[in-house]
Amino acid sequence: MSIKFRFSEKLNFSSKNSSKNRVGLDIGSSSLKAVELRLSGADAYELAAYGSEELAPDWVVDSVIVAPEPVADAINSIFINQRIKNDEVVAAVSGHSAIVKKISIHTQNMEDFAETVRWEAEQHLPFDIDDVNFDFQIMGENLETRMVDILFVAAKKDVIKNYTNVLNLARKTPKILDVNSFALLNAYEYNYEPDSDKTAALLNIGANTMTINLTSGSDFLFTRDISVGGHRYTEFLQKEFNLDYDKAQALKHGEAVDNVSAADVQYVVDAVTEILCMEIQKTFDFFKSTSTVKIIDRMLVSGGAIHTPGLLTALGNNFDIPVEEFDSFKKIHINERQFPMIKKQAADMAIAVGLALRSEEVNLA
Repeated sequence: MSIKFRFSEKLNFSSKNSSKNRVGLDIGSSSLKAVELRLSGADAYELAAYGSEELAPDWVVDSVIVAPEPVADAINSIFINQRIKNDEVVAAVSGHSAIVKKISIHTQNMEDFAETVRWEAEQHLPFDIDDVNFDFQIMGENLETRMVDILFVAAKKDVIKNYTNVLNLARKTPKILDVNSFALLNAYEYNYEPDSDKTAALLNIGANTMTINLTSGSDFLFTRDISVGGHRYTEFLQKEFNLDYDKAQALKHGEAVDNVSAADVQYVVDAVTEILCMEIQKTFDFFKSTSTVKIIDRMLVSGGAIHTPGLLTALGNNFDIPVEEFDSFKKIHINERQFPMIKKQAADMAIAVGLALRSEEVNLA
């Protein structure tokens, strides 16, 4: 089941633009990533363009864009350099800026269903519901108990305004504003066509946030965002060896810096990886304690931190399940002459690809 959300009635696709290529824009805390896909068949896509731009560490903080003009300039730089002509984009807020809840609602009063959803959702929000935009999707119905399971998502209006203002500043039209975790699920569903009886853990490990999605086949089960990511390796290396940011980054990626030995670097990297594994284990334990699902069959890992030496091996050893790098272009046709390096960056582009795959149709209950 594809998860389709949007947070504002103003962010609607117009049918006259349906022939345009789809552009997904992933605004992360350390980089921007854009992917443009071209429809090449009934349900087939080919890569038309992609690009990325590094962001300064203080431009996007805690999922809020605090430096609008530099981020808007970086967006424009990608579009100009990669010759992306469609200015209509699908973007997303991260889980820290959004509340995702599964709730059950009685169906006895379907005439006021939307109002009932609003009332029920208000009980789960840590802030006033008038301060958010929200959407929901029906996930299933129990005819015996007359209960409907819905997935409810809310994002604060000021966060949405923050993102849309930056996109407008870059002269881009935000056609849909979605959630990172569901973009990741869309990329997984399209590229992997998962078996309905298999449970997968989808990890996107960015600079400051690790998103964990649990899915059965293509059905959403659970998501959690954790405030730990690739920058934690850099921070530990800076402190341990008294280095500046750039040198610590170089060490993290396996480059030789000053007189620091590879063994000493690996010791620090392993310590941070252990922190990641502890958070993943906590998530798995909580999920299994609240679900009938007890076995996770595979783990797919995406995000910039995947380039940390030894990370995938450590995850496999810790959880004793198959772990692999997420291939965002597994089913997307690629002209390898035009994009010779794309496979090395496939795991980095998971969110952007999932956004670009976002359907123009929105299933609103």
